[in-house]
Amino acid sequence: QVQLVESGGGLVQAGGSLGLSCVASGYISSINSMGWYRQAPGKQRELVATITSGGVANYADSVKGRFTISRDNAKRPVYLQMNSLKPEDTAVYYCKYERGTYGSRSYVFYWGQGTQVTVSS
Repeated sequence: QVQLVESGGGLVQAGGSLGLSCVASGYISSINSMGWYRQAPGKQRELVATITSGGVANYADSVKGRFTISRDNAKRPVYLQMNSLKPEDTAVYYCKYERGTYGSRSYVFYWGQGTQVTVSS
């Protein structure tokens, strides 16, 4: 079992910056992937950014060049630095932990409770 706790959301004006953090506890594999997803009202949850335990990052096109995901190693917190925020970035941001190969019997995932990010125009 893995528990995820997010923090750092809030209200910011367009063009501003916010940082999110996600702390994982429990059984943390040395090989895993963690990431941030977001869900705006009336929309599906979408990928924002992910990072593997080896440090390989992946970003949604909509946040490339503005957001940076980082982590020190597989068992340390994951951070999302969000710059040049836009009103369309407003959403609940969720941290996700994944272990194993998607679709395989060893694949498991966990979600955090989410943190609200609101960008005013």
